[in-house]
Amino acid sequence: MSVSTPRTKEPAAAAHVPQATGRGPDSGPRRRVKPSRILLVALLTVAALYFLLPVYWLVVASTKSSADLFGTFGLWFSDPRWLDNLSEVFSYGDGIFWSWTFNSVLYAGVGGALATLLAGAAGYALAVYRFRGREAVFKVVLAGVLLPSTALALPLYLLFSKVGLANTYWAVLIPSVVSPFGVYLCRIYAEAAVPAEMLEAARVDGAGEWRIFGTLVLRTMTPALVTVFLFQFVGIWNNYFLPLVMLSDDRKYPITLGLTTWQAAANRIPELNQLTVGGAFLSILPLAAAMLVLQRYWRSGLTQGSVKG
Repeated sequence: MSVSTPRTKEPAAAAHVPQATGRGPDSGPRRRVKPSRILLVALLTVAALYFLLPVYWLVVASTKSSADLFGTFGLWFSDPRWLDNLSEVFSYGDGIFWSWTFNSVLYAGVGGALATLLAGAAGYALAVYRFRGREAVFKVVLAGVLLPSTALALPLYLLFSKVGLANTYWAVLIPSVVSPFGVYLCRIYAEAAVPAEMLEAARVDGAGEWRIFGTLVLRTMTPALVTVFLFQFVGIWNNYFLPLVMLSDDRKYPITLGLTTWQAAANRIPELNQLTVGGAFLSILPLAAAMLVLQRYWRSGLTQGSVKG
């Protein structure tokens, strides 16, 4: 009869004894940076500088006087006059810049909100409901995405002239509420993010279609709707050709068209060069604020809505 002796376990600390490597205790293996990564970072840096340099120049130029605007180095400050320049922009022409700012906010804000709501409803309907001609309607929407808006400006002007809406706010607002790209994006996002089980459960509980859309669908599609609003807001804010064709009253001009009239008259009135630069600086502030506030929804809307689950 043999008696087995119990095996003693080695301490856990002794099982993992670091081996001498010749390096310090805090030094790890050095990772070699790939040349392709260095090249990518360099290209992105050049691209960032390319896009940010005009904005930097605009900030610097908006602080200068009319004499220093072309007579000094363009990329550095000289005798900054922030408050004086901005006050001149708002006071020139009986404060017409205030009217242009209000018009731009009206066109871009109201037009973008209505376009977003319409695109969300249309995209949800194309994604969820089955009806005859659904794919034909969607192909028409895709054709609208490919059609440039400038090609429709003159036909729209003739149409609005016939009904007496030319040179009114409606002549710019009504075309702005149509966003074929928004409809396309909302349909793709609704197919991926709105589950059919949720809709069926809401219908079983007695909710109507409008209530389902207003309470459940809009909340689920928030990233896509914010993305559509951001695109539409920026597009309407920067729109120049449509107001140029539709409007003849300078009090109804948006900022883009109003600053163009100042620039055109700068040959006769040199001080308008500085006012145009200051107005351009002020015009980018709402766009920058919208991008900073809505960028997280913008990114999630593109990534989630572009992949069908």
